[in-house]
Amino acid sequence: MTLSDVVYLAVGIGALGAAVIPRLVFRQPLSMPMVFLAAGALAALLPLPIVEPGRDRLWVEHATELCVIVSLMGAGLALNRPVGLRRWQGPWRLLGISLPLTIAAMTAAGVLLLDWPLAPALLLAAILSPTDPVLAAEVRVGEPTDVEDDEDEVRFSLTAEAGLNDGLAFPFVLAALALAAAGGGASGAGWIGHWFLVDVLARIAIGVAVGIVTGWLLGRMFFRARPSALRLSEHMEGFVALGATFVAYGAAELLLGYGFLAVFVTACTIRAAERNHGYHKVLHEFTEQIERLLTVFLLFLLGAYLVEHGLAALTWQGALVGVLLVLVVRPLAGWVGLLGAATGPRERVVTALFGIRGIGSLFYLAYALGHSDRFATYADQLWSVVAFTVLLSVFLHGAAATPVIRRLDRMRRDSPTPP
Repeated sequence: MTLSDVVYLAVGIGALGAAVIPRLVFRQPLSMPMVFLAAGALAALLPLPIVEPGRDRLWVEHATELCVIVSLMGAGLALNRPVGLRRWQGPWRLLGISLPLTIAAMTAAGVLLLDWPLAPALLLAAILSPTDPVLAAEVRVGEPTDVEDDEDEVRFSLTAEAGLNDGLAFPFVLAALALAAAGGGASGAGWIGHWFLVDVLARIAIGVAVGIVTGWLLGRMFFRARPSALRLSEHMEGFVALGATFVAYGAAELLLGYGFLAVFVTACTIRAAERNHGYHKVLHEFTEQIERLLTVFLLFLLGAYLVEHGLAALTWQGALVGVLLVLVVRPLAGWVGLLGAATGPRERVVTALFGIRGIGSLFYLAYALGHSDRFATYADQLWSVVAFTVLLSVFLHGAAATPVIRRLDRMRRDSPTPP
């Protein structure tokens, strides 16, 4: 028996489990991520090699990167609500108010609880700020439908927020890198102007522009191209979604824009090109299957890492930071951000509570550690805090998602108008 034999067996079992487990845990206070995270923890007890993020950082960065961009394409394709200030007011508020509040509060927690300098504290806050509904299917918009505005406000807001803040958290990661390069103190503020003009304004604008142009061109090709060979919507081939994902991401990154943002905008633009076409469902189903396989794989490895290395490096202060984020900071920041929005109090509470942390946070950390050696001293603690926070989020949100969303749906049916 060789290691490759074990890998083939494990991958096969994982793929079958990814297909079967969601159906087994349907309508139960359990989720597929919970199952595979626990399976990875149990696998760590076997005499098998374990992925260690510090040693295998580059591999972790690209694996999580792939998972994130595939999930962003699926999220954008699922949304049928046209973009607008009023129609998207929930996501705009979560991005414009809740995200900065979360980053500010978590930076303070890093400084006060962990006794870290400002730069690593800001990095930790930026890494943990994005939501990741991919880890709880009950709280995101499902497959594309033909009905405009069919998404309920909770699922829509969380899906759109996750699609956009995976890109909008990036400037704060880069701010932490710039702050560390400047000496780590608030006094060396010369980097702020360049950061705001380039990393915030220019790179966001490039990401959005690439997404719009790519989505418009692909939408024209998919649905309106004169040669039938180019009119891919007639052929119903789902793997085209990967091509669209990679084109948008690669083009944006080559132009020094935010690829995550470009992928999500591309998906939304493709959906807007022909909202009622069944091809969107084909594309979405393919991305969902790939995303599920990648998520299963990564969470299995994360569970093994936590048992083997991660929890050993976790301090009580680091664990408290994760608990504060999941149970206090995100719920309060989400609630504040949604005050005044055209939703009922029940929807505001649920949206604020389900700020799920996941694969995106792992990517940001791997990226940051690969682009600066100034955080090497804090690397083990960063990995342990981030991994523990993801663990906590997966189990708390995974257990609560099904009963909470089912109850909310039932109350919405009984009382359609928010109280």
